[in-house]
Amino acid sequence: ADGYYQYMTSECVYSTSDYSDMVYLESYSFNKVVDVQFNSTVGKFVGYTEEGVKYAENWNKDQAILQQSKAAVDTFCRPNVQLDDSSVLDKA
Repeated sequence: ADGYYQYMTSECVYSTSDYSDMVYLESYSFNKVVDVQFNSTVGKFVGYTEEGVKYAENWNKDQAILQQSKAAVDTFCRPNVQLDDSSVLDKA
């Protein structure tokens, strides 16, 4: 089918039970190609395509967007991962 496919994904990546190594990734893709990504370890948006570089430059200038993305490890990842882990681990 013809058309365009644009989407955003949010991921919380970790390998320790205390979540001390948790990383928040926010990726924006167009037609299966990642244009721009926020990585909480890097602390800013990084563009991977010509359009993505433009988005990253603009978003990195906006302190409100940056602060919200940087805080996502604590506001989004940890609370949700703790719920998910307790649901799975309590059943084991």
